Amino acid sequence: MFLNYDSVADLSKAIEQPLEFPDKIPVKVFIKRLDLIHPAVSGNKWFKLRYNLIEAGEKGFDSLLTFGGAYSNHIYATAAAGRECGFKTIGLIRGEEHLPLNPTLEFAVNNGMRLVYVNRTEYRKKNLPEFEGWINKSFGNVYIIPEGGTNLLAVKGGSEIPSLIGSEFDIITTACGTAGTISGLAAGLKGDKKIIGFSVLRGGAFLINNAKRLIHNYSREDFNNWSINLDYHFGGYAKITRELILFIRQFEEINGVTLDPVYTGKMMYGIFDLARKGLFKEGKTIAALHTGGLQGIAGMEEKINGFLVS
Repeated sequence: MFLNYDSVADLSKAIEQPLEFPDKIPVKVFIKRLDLIHPAVSGNKWFKLRYNLIEAGEKGFDSLLTFGGAYSNHIYATAAAGRECGFKTIGLIRGEEHLPLNPTLEFAVNNGMRLVYVNRTEYRKKNLPEFEGWINKSFGNVYIIPEGGTNLLAVKGGSEIPSLIGSEFDIITTACGTAGTISGLAAGLKGDKKIIGFSVLRGGAFLINNAKRLIHNYSREDFNNWSINLDYHFGGYAKITRELILFIRQFEEINGVTLDPVYTGKMMYGIFDLARKGLFKEGKTIAALHTGGLQGIAGMEEKINGFLVS
């Protein structure tokens, strides 16, 4: 059943590009273009899914089931990866069905994913044993991938990212939604360098404990070279402001790199703001991960345009 997952993405396309910012800052920043490795399974999603799909194939599963919101990058990527690797896919979508489908869910359906809508009250129970029992009863023998793809196999995949960076750096940064990617970076660097995650969630302090648990459970060690900044969520998940959108547009004009407003745009604004406030030591080099997620722009186009014309 399982087709070679490693052939899905082309890691050679993940170039390292130096960046400039609207104002001069005292540090060097380059971006690792993980968004270029695949048109749909891009950025950190390829690394999070890699060992999960290998595990599913080796254990003889023919179906993957996962969770996400209506604009989830993870739903989008899982649908594409499942199709390319020969798996059936099921997405449990938080909330009610809305027609016509938004671009994210339309893409998932076009890639063969079966969508099942779960009301928000029930969705909050998704990690409880009885919910898994309902899944097994309703869908049979499926391989379950957690929301956002974050589990120890995702940490294993993320631990390989630092070794792909060819340029010297002092600090590596990533956006944080479930803490899977930053946990992988910490596991891979094993206490070396400095790692900063930027929470895209309001009230994202729980991500710190998530990361501590994931890092320890995977590495059997506790590293202290990482932190998660909670100040650049711009109101919460998928929330945006005019300031953020104008920054993203200006950044793209200067560098020719598109950022999404949910994840990478917030991280990059955070880097810029901290640097111009002098919170990085002068002369340091920052490697910023482009974790993909550009598909989410289409679903927010109306909101983005509303800020631009206001």
